[in-house]
Amino acid sequence: MQLVVARIGRAHGIRGEVTVEVRTDEPELRLGPGAVLATDPASAGPLTIETGRVHSGRLLLRFEGVRTRSGAESLRNVLLIAEVDPEELPEDPEEFYDHQLMDLDVVLADGTEVGRITEISHLPSQDLFIVERPDGSEVMIPFVEEIVTEIDLAEQRAVITPPPGLIDDRAEVASAREAAAGTDPAAAGEAGADGGPDHASAADEPAAGEGPESTDGAAGGADRGDGAAR
Repeated sequence: MQLVVARIGRAHGIRGEVTVEVRTDEPELRLGPGAVLATDPASAGPLTIETGRVHSGRLLLRFEGVRTRSGAESLRNVLLIAEVDPEELPEDPEEFYDHQLMDLDVVLADGTEVGRITEISHLPSQDLFIVERPDGSEVMIPFVEEIVTEIDLAEQRAVITPPPGLIDDRAEVASAREAAAGTDPAAAGEAGADGGPDHASAADEPAAGEGPESTDGAAGGADRGDGAAR
């Protein structure tokens, strides 16, 4: 199975190095010297990593045969793709690869259907499940232990306990209950807003067309990429 492990950024210096947006928690394994990677677009590769180093918090790579800044610039935005055994699992049981999480059903603790995971977005602070609701709308679920309480791969589901306001219809139901009880919904809404969490807006991103099935990233916690822990 092919998984996206990085995206090439801008050229660095004049000797062919490029910055890399890492999309794996195992860069030493996936992006080490000697690694041969397919690319998207395919015409840019395959690329063999010659050297790698960290500079100012960013990974810099040089590929065999690329010796100039112009050559490095020509690779900008190319996706790097690794061949991965589909049966391979992260060492930590609390880590998951993106392809394990895609298409899981998302339900509440009482079994109420929320939707289906259609995308996993890796942000600097946390990972997000992009969940498609039954009506076609989307909701973003932070992949943190306080909200995603269980990942059951055998049952192909993720169990969540969302705070008020994270899922719109839960807020509407709460307002309806308060109204039925004689409570002012507007006042109740203001009270709830004060205590609500801030939510990040919604990238391992699969290669297009006949390319990789999923990204190498996994969601969870503040980690990101190939296998991220909750």
